[in-house]
Amino acid sequence: MSFDGVFTHAMVNELRASLLSGRISKIHQPYENEVVLVIRSQGKIHRLLLSAHPSYARIQLTEIAYQNPDTPPNFVMMLRKHLEGAILEDILQIENDRVVHFTFTKRNELGDLQDIELIVELMGRHSTIVLLNSQTGKILDAIKHVGHSQNTYRSILPGSEYVTPPKQDQKNPFNVTKENVFHVLSTAEEMTGNYLQQRFQGLGRDTADELAYRLNKQPNRKMDVWQSFWQDLTDQIQPTLGIKNNKEFFAPLLFKTFSEPVSYPSLSLLLDAYYGEKAEKDRVKQLGNELIKRVENEIKRNQTKLEKRQKTLKDSENAEEFRRDGELLTTFMTRVPRGAEEVELPNYYEEDKLIKIRLNPALTPNQNAQKYFQRYQKLKNAVKLIYKQIDEAKEELAYLESILAQLEIAGPMDIEVIKEELVASGYLKKKKTKKNRKQAPSQPETFYASDGTQILVGKNNLQNDQLTLRKARKTDIWLHAKNIPGSHVIIKDETPSDETLLEAAELAAYFSKFRHSAQVPVDYVAVKHVHKPNGAKPGFVIYENQKTLYVTPEEQTIETLKKSSGN
Repeated sequence: MSFDGVFTHAMVNELRASLLSGRISKIHQPYENEVVLVIRSQGKIHRLLLSAHPSYARIQLTEIAYQNPDTPPNFVMMLRKHLEGAILEDILQIENDRVVHFTFTKRNELGDLQDIELIVELMGRHSTIVLLNSQTGKILDAIKHVGHSQNTYRSILPGSEYVTPPKQDQKNPFNVTKENVFHVLSTAEEMTGNYLQQRFQGLGRDTADELAYRLNKQPNRKMDVWQSFWQDLTDQIQPTLGIKNNKEFFAPLLFKTFSEPVSYPSLSLLLDAYYGEKAEKDRVKQLGNELIKRVENEIKRNQTKLEKRQKTLKDSENAEEFRRDGELLTTFMTRVPRGAEEVELPNYYEEDKLIKIRLNPALTPNQNAQKYFQRYQKLKNAVKLIYKQIDEAKEELAYLESILAQLEIAGPMDIEVIKEELVASGYLKKKKTKKNRKQAPSQPETFYASDGTQILVGKNNLQNDQLTLRKARKTDIWLHAKNIPGSHVIIKDETPSDETLLEAAELAAYFSKFRHSAQVPVDYVAVKHVHKPNGAKPGFVIYENQKTLYVTPEEQTIETLKKSSGN
């Protein structure tokens, strides 16, 4: 389901119950289109996420931790100036549209109370967040600036007068009269979701289809079905995640068109479950796009290098043929015509059997012979190094592919950790900072098994080396997805229980390239059997005496282990 007007209505009710009269203590803008307001209300700390993301626009309370940029964007600086310490007085949805006004009061520098509004418009790629002075109606700032050349209907720029989005002609289903509803329902030639969408405001396609399905199920009780549906949306919210047409959807009620429904205690927790991974992948793509391109370019460069070296190796197999052709040209020099493209000469290595030799017509017979000798010598010299160069290219490719695999499964907070490794490995230049302060290297992530045993997970190859070669004791248990790029995992116990071993194996499988596979092989062995070859790339080790477990990584298990660690 899209975040339509109906879901907005339910979410506004949920937020009002939790946040009204709360005070803003902190404001963050972790990503380009998203703002987090930290609000203390009813003795609790709440994190209100306001997202103007073109694909994931929404408002909700969130339990997901966000990493904030080192330099705050201009918009969040303006929000802090006007809203830090402000009291949230009201949250209001405009009709049944996807426009929500958050009204705050705060004393200005003179001690006078002023009303400030934060307007969130949840309209796909046109979504925005606007900071408005309620008294003047002037825009103080917006998360996206829109000039008159981009939108002739209205400008969204600091100092401009705020103009509301165009109003819709459809009726608000929450306050439409019974007479109007009866007329619409009784005159429908066919009751479809599209029919309802054209006549009532704020109905996403999924909501409209669900309502049409219920009305068609009881055609003689349409008014009862209608009233029950909207009453439930006000009084009997059932946040639900379900499957429809092989796709995952969310809804504020248990939709009868859903299969495999899963209930959640609140709409906000439902959205964390639905958007968490989707939005995180999108953020990783945004944050890590430069890194991914750099690594992919390095992979292509090394693949080209490997292909050339393998061709050189294959050509070296013909080195003796080049020497033979050079000798034959030298021996029968007088029989080689100038300007010819090829010549047939007797091959005294094979009982004078005639052999064709290609020539460069621009060269003399002697120059052609010397050319063959030069190619022979070049290949003979190259073959001495080529095997080593091929091994180096393969090792480089394996390393870069492991980095790419890490980026594919990385969370937003892991991007800087991977960037740190690429800088250390020389693939990226270290940015100069004003403060010449040396940053401490990032540390492996800590989890705890069900029985309390500590499990450490490396999130990049530098951490993997640090964890396996320095932090772990020789008797600790080391795990890694078998023959798959992924994290090193250490159980801080020489005799872990079978349950702990399985949980650690799930971590190793989850933090690997095969995260979404049903059966992932995971090797485990005591650290003393793990070794790093001299000169090997970060994260590369060899091991022996291992045993293998087959596990199915489940995100729920990982979250449980993470919560146990207090993260």
